[in-house]
Amino acid sequence: MKKPELLAPAGDLEAGYAALYFGADAVYLGLKSFSARAGATNFTPQELNEFTAYAHHLNRKVYVTVNTVIQEHELDALLQTLDVCSAAHVDGIILQDMGVARVIRESYPELVLHASTQMAVHNKEGALALKKLGFSRVVLARELTQKEIAEIAAIPGLETEAFIHGALCYAYSGLCLFSSMVGGRSANRGKCQYPCRALFQKGDKETHCFSMKDMALGEAVLKMPVTSLKIEGRKKKALYVAAVVDYYRQILDTGHADPKRAENIKQIFSRAWTTFHFNGKNTDVIDPDFVGHRGLVIGKVEAVLGRQLCLTPTHPVARYDGLQIDLPNDEKPFGFSVQEMSVNHKSVFEVKAGQHVQILLPPHSPFMPKGAPVYLASSSRVKGAYDFIKPKPGQYKTRPVVNVKITFEKGKVVAEAQGVSKTLTGDFAIAENTQKMIDSTIKTFQKDNDYAFAANVSVENPADIFVPVSALNNLRRDLYNDIVVATKHGVLPPTTTHKHADPKWLLKTDDLKKIAELNLEDFTEIIVELNPNFDLEALKKLPKNKVRLALPTVVREPQNYATIIKKALAGGHHKWEIGNWWGLEILPQKGIDLTFDAPFYMLNRESTEFAKELGSSRVALSVEDTLENMQAVAKNSALPITMVVYQDVPLFTSANCIKNACKTCDKSACVLPLKNGGQTYFAAIKNCQLTLYSEHAFYVGEDKEKVAADFYRVDFVNRPYTPEKVQELWAKIKAGAKIVGTTNGNLHRSI
Repeated sequence: MKKPELLAPAGDLEAGYAALYFGADAVYLGLKSFSARAGATNFTPQELNEFTAYAHHLNRKVYVTVNTVIQEHELDALLQTLDVCSAAHVDGIILQDMGVARVIRESYPELVLHASTQMAVHNKEGALALKKLGFSRVVLARELTQKEIAEIAAIPGLETEAFIHGALCYAYSGLCLFSSMVGGRSANRGKCQYPCRALFQKGDKETHCFSMKDMALGEAVLKMPVTSLKIEGRKKKALYVAAVVDYYRQILDTGHADPKRAENIKQIFSRAWTTFHFNGKNTDVIDPDFVGHRGLVIGKVEAVLGRQLCLTPTHPVARYDGLQIDLPNDEKPFGFSVQEMSVNHKSVFEVKAGQHVQILLPPHSPFMPKGAPVYLASSSRVKGAYDFIKPKPGQYKTRPVVNVKITFEKGKVVAEAQGVSKTLTGDFAIAENTQKMIDSTIKTFQKDNDYAFAANVSVENPADIFVPVSALNNLRRDLYNDIVVATKHGVLPPTTTHKHADPKWLLKTDDLKKIAELNLEDFTEIIVELNPNFDLEALKKLPKNKVRLALPTVVREPQNYATIIKKALAGGHHKWEIGNWWGLEILPQKGIDLTFDAPFYMLNRESTEFAKELGSSRVALSVEDTLENMQAVAKNSALPITMVVYQDVPLFTSANCIKNACKTCDKSACVLPLKNGGQTYFAAIKNCQLTLYSEHAFYVGEDKEKVAADFYRVDFVNRPYTPEKVQELWAKIKAGAKIVGTTNGNLHRSI
């Protein structure tokens, strides 16, 4: 089996060069726009060009992240970004937005499509669907087990990429609206504020119930059957990137992890480590008591005498190193830089492992109990251990290739390229060695130059003419000075615009009991979300021509739905809704009426056109979008548009359960209230999957008519509504009345 690619992050040029120096086979990075790590420094076009040229010189690869969702007004800027990527000859584009995929497929066929982890590919069916759509690589959801990864990696002709180290999200990537709906900072736009790291009141205790440890697979990467092993960290500095790449390079080359290299990483930046769910369902993934960098444990507080911390460290400590000490009832440790320390009352610059040392604490230090863990959080030795060499600025450039043809004839030499032709005339002698003359001509026209292109030279010399190199140089300059290499300017592929109809109402639910009191004549369709145990007989109570069946967005075992889908189709149910790529694969390609739900993020006309090409008859607007962009998408959409008017927005969907009681859990559904900053949230847990929603439902009924939607939709999903409450809410929604205690999300703000 071929050794997998080691793929490193680069939030800036320094991190990129560090990654290559310490053994990364490939680097992924973002430009200033459309990067899901907007907080990173990211690359300028010139930096991308030079870095890619240098990487290719080393036979390494560069992938660019264009992995945010794109609003309608940003499509022209998207073309500029893709022009830069095309000119730099990058090796792949990592993307989330269907519209971006369509633009690349139609206007930039030279760019290779990689499906970002933001596309939430969490099963084999989703990967197969994307392969059929032209993606050469799929970045898998972090939550997958070794068995699930192997199943997807076995798909012929599809590359797979899996995370092996770095920060984890509590939610499935691409399915988190928490930061967006709470604070207007969208994770799908690279602006996440990480509200999941906050303290929550759970029962009578405050805890970081969603704050993840860091993934660190170590030697387990040797069991990874994927194409590419991915390190997270585009917001990390070059030192961190160097240390992590060095650690995994050593594992891949020797088959064993070096504990000292692991310790170096922990001294640079590290939360507590976890293998996540790689080895199966894992409850040890949360750090409930602490957020942020912890460091390497080097001992415990033995005593505090005045301002002297007494310690016997397990590792060397030097002056100016940083220490952190856990404090009781405090989510943040006490940290300080070592300024003075002594051994046997003698001042020292460095203390060896095993030596008893007294370290001077800063003035007004907090109480530190005996036995409290002490961490080495910053080490001067480690900082100096990862020097690297990088090329001089401008030394490498990625240039377009121009085909140059040189033809020798009696009395003249003609040079042609890019529609430009130059002729050199003279009384030329016969060449003693024609092949040598041809080789010399190629070398002359291919020599390094300051022109914005490289030359691919072909020579014909049937007359066996000899021309001095000095004359060829003049011909070369005359030709190249007149050549203009056009920068590629992509164009948006043609789109169609559908005709709007008078808006009609749609209803969606996951439990028919919730809608028992409603007059179903008010709705054109009733969308029913299925589960493997759903009683299809209950659908007979509904008007069959109005029923559309919906598949859940996240399903780790799609085979569990095969039987119910087959029965539903046999029973005449041919209207279906999907919210993830796996639905395209598990449903028949013909004979059904298919619609796309909001998790596909229809924020631009190109995405609606792609949905149409995939057979969708209708798309839902994203609930995290703004009013202005909803209006633009509805106006330019290739398909009829659904506007969700009322919904308990799934702030995130997660494979992690905050109950953490797998051995005793009966897996029955439950809802747990959580509080944070005066806000109440509800964690709905069902079948080992958690969905978080707010006490404040999303409602835009007072603004719905400002969007030229074809359908308005009300959702009664996740939350345990009574039939009476649903009837009460529907009466207000239908009338466009105000509903106290709701939120309109980002409707009147930016994302």
